[in-house]
Amino acid sequence: MKRRNIYVLIFVISVIGLVVIQYQYLRIGLNLANVRFNQDMGKSIKAIQADLSTNNELTFLVGKALTNDDTYFKTGLDSLRGSSNYFLHDFLAFKLLENGIKKEFSYKLFANKSPLHIYSTNFDEQNKNLVKYRIQLKGYLSDLVEKNVVLEIQFSRINNYFLSQLNGLTIPSLLFLAAIIFVVIWVLRSFYWQQNIITRTNDFINNLTHELKTPVFSIGLATKILQKTESEESKKYVDVIRSQNERLKELIEKVLELSKIENKNIVNLKKVDFHPYLYKLCEEFKAISIMEDVEFNYKIKDDTFNLKCEPTHLENTLNNLLDNAKKYSLKSPKKIMLTSEVIHNKLQIIIKDQGVGITKKDQNKIFKKHYRVVQGDLHNVKGYGLGLSYVKKIIKLHKGKINLESKIGEGTIITIKLPIVS
Repeated sequence: MKRRNIYVLIFVISVIGLVVIQYQYLRIGLNLANVRFNQDMGKSIKAIQADLSTNNELTFLVGKALTNDDTYFKTGLDSLRGSSNYFLHDFLAFKLLENGIKKEFSYKLFANKSPLHIYSTNFDEQNKNLVKYRIQLKGYLSDLVEKNVVLEIQFSRINNYFLSQLNGLTIPSLLFLAAIIFVVIWVLRSFYWQQNIITRTNDFINNLTHELKTPVFSIGLATKILQKTESEESKKYVDVIRSQNERLKELIEKVLELSKIENKNIVNLKKVDFHPYLYKLCEEFKAISIMEDVEFNYKIKDDTFNLKCEPTHLENTLNNLLDNAKKYSLKSPKKIMLTSEVIHNKLQIIIKDQGVGITKKDQNKIFKKHYRVVQGDLHNVKGYGLGLSYVKKIIKLHKGKINLESKIGEGTIITIKLPIVS
């Protein structure tokens, strides 16, 4: 829980940091866009002042509309003002666009301290949130009305315009930020889901192993009763039952440690000669194999296998692999071979079967938890996909390596290498 809270805190701080940085970049971008806009407006104002200071067709038309003089036109005063508004708007739009400003605007042309004025239909005198530029016009128009003439240009929602200029930066940044948040949330959810699976699996194992203790005790008691009446013929099998029951008792205790292994990745390793454990395991498996019509052979070279290991977990690992070889061998008679020897200061154990084999695709996933091969006839074998993930984990905790080679229809070879200690 503590680790989870730390992860969540780091994630929240990181997201807040990214948002703050993005906001600062946005502010800087808006400020730069504002500076650039003012520079472009400065150029536009100079161009507008220059063109409206001389007597030309546009200023002549605007001057007559400004002074309400329709003497030279056959149309009425309203048509004159409408025409001057149209051409003045187009002129201003062209000058702004010429300097890189593509933004809707409104305007008013008026003489100081005089009722003389013309303006665009969208001009808003009351709105204080508009950005306004006042341009003093000298020359023809001011001489015509004998007063100072001012052209006021207004821009609304200017920040939206600046943001549109920054879309090439802001939109990708926001998309990448959203992608980062999504990926981190997905990873955290996957992590918590995995932790939940581990917890539930450990709870299941704990409950199951405690429930198994009762039948194990009953089997042990029945075996002791059988020993009193056993014959020479049954003695061998009663010994196998007793030995396997003892193994099952040890296995139950070791399985109870699985939650500790899952959470802390530790096992109680000690220096042990694994040779007698391996020999005993092979003998017992051979006795069981005879009863199940399985031809099992083994060849153990050398006399000592000094390993730093936990013998019970290592025995369970080999039993698991041998049991798989037996289950997945569909040919008759079933043949399984185990060989072991020390090569380059490593104990090498090879288990070879003549089973159905595993595809290349499944070989890369076979050691993952809860993964089961469901191809061909393999789905007939029941299980939960936990055995080989346990094998992989135990071998790893013993600082060993496991390798799998398999061909469909020919069988599987599993090689385990464990370091020898002096």
